[in-house]
Amino acid sequence: MTHARRVEPEWLDQLPAHDPRALRSRRDILRLNGLMGHAAIMARLLAKYGPTGAMRTILDLGGSDGIFMLRVARRLASHWPTVRLVLVDRHDVVTGETRAAFAALGWTLETVIADVFAVLAQGVGERVDVVTSNLFLHQFEDEEITALAAGSARHAPLFVACEPRRGRTASAASRLVWAVGCDEVTRYDAVVSVRGGFRGKELSALWPAHDQETARRWHLRERAAWPFTHCFVATERRASAAHGRR
Repeated sequence: MTHARRVEPEWLDQLPAHDPRALRSRRDILRLNGLMGHAAIMARLLAKYGPTGAMRTILDLGGSDGIFMLRVARRLASHWPTVRLVLVDRHDVVTGETRAAFAALGWTLETVIADVFAVLAQGVGERVDVVTSNLFLHQFEDEEITALAAGSARHAPLFVACEPRRGRTASAASRLVWAVGCDEVTRYDAVVSVRGGFRGKELSALWPAHDQETARRWHLRERAAWPFTHCFVATERRASAAHGRR
């Protein structure tokens, strides 16, 4: 039997951005991202459902130090060589080295140090091509995810997320991250993340497409990506001809 979602504060979020434990934990998360294949998964989803022409702007929510999206960009730059990436996070932890790596790909990185809900309320200029998030939505209660989804739907015809998959296998694995060298902060947060993760069509049920007025406007895809990942893609129906395939 799989338990209901349980959202709890993560230790990393309580630490100052440049605390040595926070720096180590962010490195751990990148290692876990690599083991879970999230950059490859995100890149495949963007290539499949993103614009058939040029990708102009990506809005990434909770993007931390930007290294995850740099890994995604390296997979996509040959197809989309000039992209504006707007990374939103509460902490300014993007290094000059990371910015230079984006520039070398031809991508422009902009960082917005702010609460994501405030940014979605105000916008980032023109309508963007896609809103992305990686290991971010699970930190929020259902009603907050609905608000975040509504804000994202106003700004882009495509939303792509990779999240923890909630279940016995992932729960057991979350208690073994010490085996790949993760520190105490990551060991704690890994367990919490799975408890707040998703399965089935839980994210689809929170997307505003389930409102009667907008149900015809969005096509929702939600599935597991073995072994520990849960993927969600929302595409605006009227934009489907210009943004990938159904």
